[in-house]
Amino acid sequence: MSVSAGEGVNNLVERRTTGLSGIGRWLQATAAGRLAALALLVVVLAFLSVYPLSMLLYGSLHSTPPGMAGTFNLDGYRDVITLQSAVTLLNTVGISLAKTIPSVILAVLLAWILARTDTPFRGALEVLITLPFFIPPILTAMAWGMLGNPQVGLLNQLYQWVTGSETAPINVYSYGGVVWHMMQYSVPFLFLLIVDAFRAMDPSLEEAATMCGASRLRTFRTVTLQLMLPALTGAAILSFIRGIENFESPLFFGSPAGIRVITTDIYDSINQRSPPQYQYATAISFVIMALLFLIVLLQRRMLRGRSFQTITGKGYSPSVMKLGAWRWATFAFCVLFFVVTVVLPVGQLIIGSFFKFFGFYQWDMLTLEHYQAVFGSSEFWRGFSNTMFLGLVGATLTMLLGATVAYVSVRTKWRGRLLIDSMAWLPWMMPGIVLGVGFLWGFALLPHAIPIYGTIWALLLAYISLGTPLSVRAMSSAYAQLSFDLEECSRVHGASWLQTMRRIVLALAWPSFAVGWVLVFFGIMRELSASVLLYSVGSEVLSVVLLKLWANGNAEQVSVIGLIMMVLVIVFRWVQLKFISSRIGGM
Repeated sequence: MSVSAGEGVNNLVERRTTGLSGIGRWLQATAAGRLAALALLVVVLAFLSVYPLSMLLYGSLHSTPPGMAGTFNLDGYRDVITLQSAVTLLNTVGISLAKTIPSVILAVLLAWILARTDTPFRGALEVLITLPFFIPPILTAMAWGMLGNPQVGLLNQLYQWVTGSETAPINVYSYGGVVWHMMQYSVPFLFLLIVDAFRAMDPSLEEAATMCGASRLRTFRTVTLQLMLPALTGAAILSFIRGIENFESPLFFGSPAGIRVITTDIYDSINQRSPPQYQYATAISFVIMALLFLIVLLQRRMLRGRSFQTITGKGYSPSVMKLGAWRWATFAFCVLFFVVTVVLPVGQLIIGSFFKFFGFYQWDMLTLEHYQAVFGSSEFWRGFSNTMFLGLVGATLTMLLGATVAYVSVRTKWRGRLLIDSMAWLPWMMPGIVLGVGFLWGFALLPHAIPIYGTIWALLLAYISLGTPLSVRAMSSAYAQLSFDLEECSRVHGASWLQTMRRIVLALAWPSFAVGWVLVFFGIMRELSASVLLYSVGSEVLSVVLLKLWANGNAEQVSVIGLIMMVLVIVFRWVQLKFISSRIGGM
């Protein structure tokens, strides 16, 4: 039995506004209520984005740590303008560029294989290739620290056993190790951004080039890549920015080798120096933000005035290239990528969790004592409960905030909506460790009546701030697909704004809300850079617990906790894919 849209709305709003509170009716019915709602939203977003940014400026000019009396000067910026800081900046840019270029090439190749060729099992391979993006970087960093250790790394031991050589060909504690680990996240990230652009491209443009005598390679270079330029440059710029913001890879593989980048320099300035150099840390944080802003401006300048339209009203069906016997070679290439980026590090975690000492893999060393130590550790259970609480509550609040901001930006013509949208996107330009420094100052300077500093609520607010741009992006795309007629019909039949939002807009946009929720949860679970600055005793999360165990030399317990986190990743990734498939099936 079918029901029309009008009848469905009639059924949904049958109870009209009788259950709506007086405050809700006032917010909906009056211009003053609308202004009050906008003002409240601006205050929330200002606290989450503008406030930590302003505290960065304050801290960069203040001579003493947060909460202490001091003077204002430019000493922090003078410390930034040194040869050592210049080397750190060049290291940061060079490493990010060194990982971005090969990552783009590899991601384009993988996207082309899975979107435009007849490679077997493309659907399953796409899921496997994107899995490294959802694994917390701290897990694979620690796993590769055990795999590629020049003294007792498992890969080096296997090489020496097979060849009889005493040399260790792999050393992850180097520039190469930093770039290699960063690439494992950059490639699936880029793949996710560009694979749909390959699918959406009209193949007739490539066919016309082929008919004019161009070879496949020339067609790919002069037509396909040129039309992909917006997607490729946008993805490459984002990947380059993420490389500059990266914290885990330089911390684990760069710091032991004396390789300094801006993020680890900020961390060391606060945690590894006595007294802590807060003024320098905040000043160099501003250098990062200025660099990122210039990169975004560069991308806009590159694409200004150019047209890249490939999708028109004329129908077409994407073509799939027949590779013949070569399709098994492309299949093997995709499988190899999955094995290297997922199977090897996860396998190391499994092996490391069952042997008594890391690096000594004899049968008489097998044990379960590391599992007993972890499950009997109060610190682990405290970190696990904190992570689950912050993940569940943080993801929910972040998506609710993002849904509200996206609605104001996309579905209304209210004055101030552009300001709200810009404030929501501001944290996207702030690396986690920079935002952490800003909140560190901001929470310390709050009145004593607002006890946020040193509590779990400090982490929650930082996670909401970091996740807001993603939640706004997810909900904006969903709202843009909904016709305004649905809301108008609901309002004509007497429904309030809150009822329309709950029963019409959110009911139709819930798949995007669910997918965004899982992505934000992943982001919270993997976040380390902000967490390591804002946690205190009792508010540790699993990433901080892992870092402390690794620093104390407990690689075996790290392996156990890493496996537990991997199970969580697989479960939530499965939930996300189920939501996506149900959404597509319902269209």
